[in-house]
Amino acid sequence: MSGAPVSWTVARLLEWSTGHFSSKGIESARLEAEVLLSAALGVRRIDLYVRHDQMVDEAGRGRFREMVRKRQDGAPTAHIVGKKEFYSLDFAVTGATLIPRPDTELLVDEAIKIAKGQPELLIADIGTGSGCVALAIASRLPKAKLVAIDISPEALTVARENAARLNLAGRVEFRLGDLLAPLGDMRPDLIVSNPPYIPSQDIASLEAGVRDHEPRLALDGGADGFRIIERLALGAQGALAPGGTLAFEIGAGQEAGARQLLERLGFVVEKVLKDGGGHPRVVRCKPC
Repeated sequence: MSGAPVSWTVARLLEWSTGHFSSKGIESARLEAEVLLSAALGVRRIDLYVRHDQMVDEAGRGRFREMVRKRQDGAPTAHIVGKKEFYSLDFAVTGATLIPRPDTELLVDEAIKIAKGQPELLIADIGTGSGCVALAIASRLPKAKLVAIDISPEALTVARENAARLNLAGRVEFRLGDLLAPLGDMRPDLIVSNPPYIPSQDIASLEAGVRDHEPRLALDGGADGFRIIERLALGAQGALAPGGTLAFEIGAGQEAGARQLLERLGFVVEKVLKDGGGHPRVVRCKPC
């Protein structure tokens, strides 16, 4: 944004930043540019199209330049703007939480399907992070009771703030602790989780925005990627109400390993849901 005088309209800024991001190998360059520019100008993304020919003043351009610099240096867009949309809800995110991703919406979809016909389920979200899964479920199942657990006090602070912002604070009980231990005597009908499932040796090869900016605690699944999943399943056997269901997210290429683990532990795999890219993503199972 330097050199000969240029009329820096919204359209021109989007064109420049999209090309710049593409040249840096950033995926979804146009979307990233729109999210950052709308945040810099304090408007909704859709408003950018209404204001296509509007000139952007130096203050607005300065804010946008700084955001573009941070993004090209590897900071995730969600951290730069401080929020991420998930299940049509805006969630605040920080370096203490995973950034919500579209693939995880499958987990919410499945929870809603499981609750069909039995709306007053007790649902536990293990490793809640920003609270996106529990709060998205709560927004669609008004009679369900939810408890959300995380081992990170910092993550729970973000989750509680999101609950308050979304007017769902009275719908979800947040508890601090390791996996299912904070449930105590509670016997949930459904346990959902997006657990750490990336093998430890693969962390270093992750995209820099994930590796350097998201909490390793929420990523590292141990040597084979199944260390936390195995503990989750073992705990679910004793914690679930009779006939209860466990549903959790896995990584690409982990379906066979997940099936073998669950069968060894005495679970019946009811279904494995595929994400938009055709990869196995959510496992639904029950103890035998």
